[in-house]
Amino acid sequence: MKLHQITLTAILLVMIGMVLGMGYMMLRGYHSPFVPTQVEITEVMRSTAATEVTPQLDGFPAFSARDVAQQVIPTVVYIETSVSARSAMPDDDAHNFGEEFWERFVPRGRSNAVGSGVLISGDGFIITNNHVIAGGRDLRVTLHDKRQFPARVIGRDPSTDLAVIKIEGRDLPHIVLGDSDYVQVGDWVMAVGNPLRLRSTITAGIVSALSRDVQIINDRMRIESFIQTDAAINRGNSGGALVNTSGELIGINTAIATENGMNQGYGFAIPINMAFKIARDLMEFGQVQRAFLGVSIVSVDQRRARQLDMPSIKGVEISGLVSGGAADLSGLREGDVITRVNRRDVNEPNQLQAQIALFRPNETVEISVWRNGEEEIKMIQLAGLDNQAISEWTAPEPERIDLQIPFHDELPDILQPGPDGQGDAEEGQPSPDCEAEKNTEEDAEREPASATFDRGFSVTELHIEAHQQLGLQVMVTQVRRFSDARRAGLRSNDIILAINGLRVETVTQFEQMMEAAGGSKVDLMVMRGATILQLEIQ
Repeated sequence: MKLHQITLTAILLVMIGMVLGMGYMMLRGYHSPFVPTQVEITEVMRSTAATEVTPQLDGFPAFSARDVAQQVIPTVVYIETSVSARSAMPDDDAHNFGEEFWERFVPRGRSNAVGSGVLISGDGFIITNNHVIAGGRDLRVTLHDKRQFPARVIGRDPSTDLAVIKIEGRDLPHIVLGDSDYVQVGDWVMAVGNPLRLRSTITAGIVSALSRDVQIINDRMRIESFIQTDAAINRGNSGGALVNTSGELIGINTAIATENGMNQGYGFAIPINMAFKIARDLMEFGQVQRAFLGVSIVSVDQRRARQLDMPSIKGVEISGLVSGGAADLSGLREGDVITRVNRRDVNEPNQLQAQIALFRPNETVEISVWRNGEEEIKMIQLAGLDNQAISEWTAPEPERIDLQIPFHDELPDILQPGPDGQGDAEEGQPSPDCEAEKNTEEDAEREPASATFDRGFSVTELHIEAHQQLGLQVMVTQVRRFSDARRAGLRSNDIILAINGLRVETVTQFEQMMEAAGGSKVDLMVMRGATILQLEIQ
C-alpha cells in the first residue's frame, strides 16, 4: 500500500513537471520582435559644445551617474491618457505579442494608457511618442515633484512616431538638448522614464549601434534611424529620455526588441536631431514641414560597387526618379550613387531618409554622387508637398472594394453639393455649370447642413432629391492641403458611405460619429465616381 502511494506521488510529480516545462517552452517560443515601451516658439536649451568621448577609469565610466540622474529626472514626466482598450493595444504585427498577455493588464472597455515624455522648455512643451497619446483623451501629465497638469496635443507625426504636447506652467524644469550627430557606438548613456508604472526610473548602458531600421513604425511614410542601446527599457519608457554622460538629451526612447515583452538588451531611441526638428515644426506650424528629394533608392552591394568601379562599398543607388521632383530638376540620374548628404556618409536607404528629414522644403542640401567613375557634388533645393509631382508621388493608393453598384462613371448632376458647397482647397471651386436640379421652393431656401473637421475636411448635405433616389446625403466639399484627410487620399466630391463600418445617412449623424472617434484613426468608405474606396484617416 505504501509502495503504491509512493508510485502515484512520483507519477503525479512527473506530470506536473511536464506541464510546467511545456508552459515555459511555449512562453519562450512566443515571438514578438518589437514592442513599444510604454503656437508660439519657446526658448529651448541646446548644448553648443561637441560631445567628448568619456575617459575610463579602472574599467568604469569616469562620470557620476548620481549627478546625471539629479539633473535629468526632474525633466522627464509621466503621461497618462484615457483610451479604449482596443486603442491601447498595438494594432500591427510588429507590436503584437499576444492579446491574452495584454488583457491581464488592459481590460476591455476604457482604460488608462501610460508613457513618458521630456520637458524641453520652461513653459511646458513636451516631446513624447505618437503611440503614447494616439487615440487618447484627457491627457494628464505628472512631474517628478508630483504636480499634475492637464495637457493638450500640439501636433503628431506618425511617420516618425513623435508628438508634442503642452502643459501650462512657468519656470518648469527642462532638459538640455545634445547633438546626436556626435553619438558613437560604445558611448555610455542613461535611459530615464516610467517603465511598468515605476516612476522616475533610470538605467545605464552603452550605445550598441546607430542608424537602425527595425520597421517598428506602422506608417507608409515611416522614417527610422534609431540609436540602439542596451540600457534597460521596458513598457512605459516610451517617450522618455536617452541622455549622454553630460545629462544632455540625445534620443527619445521608443521601442524594444524582445521575445517575451520585457527588456532583453535591445532598446531603440529616435535621435534628438531628428526629434527636435519634428518638434520645432509641430510647435511652429502644427504639422511637419517635410522635404523630399524625389528618388527611389536601393543599397549598393559588392557586386554593384564593382560594376560601378567604386573604390569601396558604400552609398545608395538611385533606381527611380520622380519626374519634376527635386532630384530630377537638379540633374540627378538613375544609376547615380548617393554617398553623402551635407558631408555625412550615407550607406543605407534609411540613412538618406533620416538626413533629408532634417530639412524643410526649399532648403538646399549638398549631395555627393558617384557617376561615371568619379564623385560629383550637386546642390539640390528640396521640394515639399506643394510640388505637384511630389504630392502625387506620396499620395496613398486607396484600397479599392469591388462592389456591383449601378452608379455612373461620372458624378451625376444630382450628386452636386448644395448652395454652400465649397471646392477642394487645392483644386478650386466646383464648376458652376454643374448645378443640381431645383427642388421645391422650400428646399431651395433651406440652408444645407454642413460640418468642418480638424482633420482637414468639410462635408455638406446633398440635395434632397439625390438622397431620395440614391440613399446618399454626405458629400466632401473641401480638403485642406497637407491635412490628415489629404494624406489619406480623401478628395472633394467624394460621397461618404460609412465610418468605422457604420452606415452614414446624415451630416449630423456623421458629425456625431467623428466626435465619438476622438483622436483615434477613422476608417471611411467613400464613393468616387463608380469606385468604392476604403480610406484610413489618422
